[in-house]
Amino acid sequence: MPPTASAAALAARASADAADWDRVGELPDSVVAEAARAGLLGVGVPTAHGGGGGTPAELGEVCAHLGGACSALRALVTVQDMVTAALLRWGTPAQRARWLPPLARGERRAAFAATERDAGTELSAVTASVTEKGEEIEISGHKRWVTFGRTADTFLVLGTADGRPAAVLVDGDRPGVRREPVEGQLGLRAAAVAHLALDRVRVPRDHLLAPVGLGLSHVVATALDHGRFTVAWGCVGMAEAVLDAAAEHAARRTQGGAVLAEHEVVRALLGRCAVDTAAARELCARAAHARAQRLPEAVADTVVAKYAAARAAVRVTGGAVQTLGAAGCAPDSLVGRFFRDAKVMELIEGSAHVAELHIAERLLRRYGFNSAAHAARREAHA
Repeated sequence: MPPTASAAALAARASADAADWDRVGELPDSVVAEAARAGLLGVGVPTAHGGGGGTPAELGEVCAHLGGACSALRALVTVQDMVTAALLRWGTPAQRARWLPPLARGERRAAFAATERDAGTELSAVTASVTEKGEEIEISGHKRWVTFGRTADTFLVLGTADGRPAAVLVDGDRPGVRREPVEGQLGLRAAAVAHLALDRVRVPRDHLLAPVGLGLSHVVATALDHGRFTVAWGCVGMAEAVLDAAAEHAARRTQGGAVLAEHEVVRALLGRCAVDTAAARELCARAAHARAQRLPEAVADTVVAKYAAARAAVRVTGGAVQTLGAAGCAPDSLVGRFFRDAKVMELIEGSAHVAELHIAERLLRRYGFNSAAHAARREAHA
C-alpha cells in the first residue's frame, strides 16, 4: 500500500481515539507499531537504507493525513525524519549503515534534543558539554521539551565541544541518561514530551555526527529544515480537518430558528478560513517541489510554507472554536484540541517571529540590504 494510503487509513482509525491519547498523555505502543509496519517512519529514507524512498510530496501528504487526526502521531513521523535526514546528509557510510535501517523500520524510536533553558530560538547558546575521553565521548547537560523524550531509543543531542557545536547520537539506555516526563503542556500532549538530563553519559567516538564545529550549522540545520517541512504539512491537515468540522456544524446547526450558516458573519469567517487553508497547502506543495528538484530556494520555501501553514492552523482553529461555541470547548472536541496544538506549531522548529525576519531578509537582499552588515557598520561608527 502506498504510504499516503497507509497514512490515510491510520488517520481514520486514530481519529476516534486521539482525544483519549491527548488526555492520557501518550500514544499507545500498538499505534506506534502500526505506523512502523506501514513504513511511515521511514518514508523519506532511501530503499537502500531500509526506507520507503518516498518523495517530499509523499512525505508531506503522509503528515497532512496524520496531522488531520492527531498532532502527536504526526510528530512521531517528524522527529524520526529529523534524525534520519541528519544521518543521511552528514553521517559516514558506517553510521548510515548502522543507524538508518532500524530507524526507518521503526525498530528504534528517535528524538531530537537541542533546546535548553537558556537556549531555545538561539541554539548557539547551548551549554551541554561534549568532551573527548580517549575512544569515548562524554556528554553532560540538560535538554528541555524533547518530543517523545520519554520513549525514544536514540537521541540526536546538540552540545558544545571546546566552544564549538557538536552533534552526538546517544542511546537512551546509556548510564547517566535520565528522563523527566512533562505533562499538561498546552499542546502535543500525547507526544510523550520529556526533559532530558545527561550526567557524564559515555558513548563511542563514532557516535559523533559530522566533525566538531558543524553540529549546529550543518547537522541541526538539516534536522530543523526537515522538521519545518513535516510540521507545515501537518498544519495543513489540521486546518483542513478543522475547516470541515466547522463547515459541517455551520450547515447543520439550528439556533433561534435559523441555520447557523445563514448568518453572513459565519459564512465570511468560513471563507477566510478556506482561503488560508488552500494557500497553506499550495505553499507546502511549492516547498515539496523545490525539495524534490533540489532547488537553491528549497530551504527558504520551506520556511515560508511552515510560517504560512502554522498561521493558517492558528486562524482556522480559532475560527472553528468560535463557530462551534461551547461544542468547540468540550473536553473531547477535535477543534479544541487542535486549537491548543496549533499555537505550539507557531513556536516549534523556529518561531513565527523569527521566520518573519528570515523571510524579510531574503526579500531585502534582492535590493542589496543585509541586516548583519548594516548592524556591523552601525557598531563600527558608534
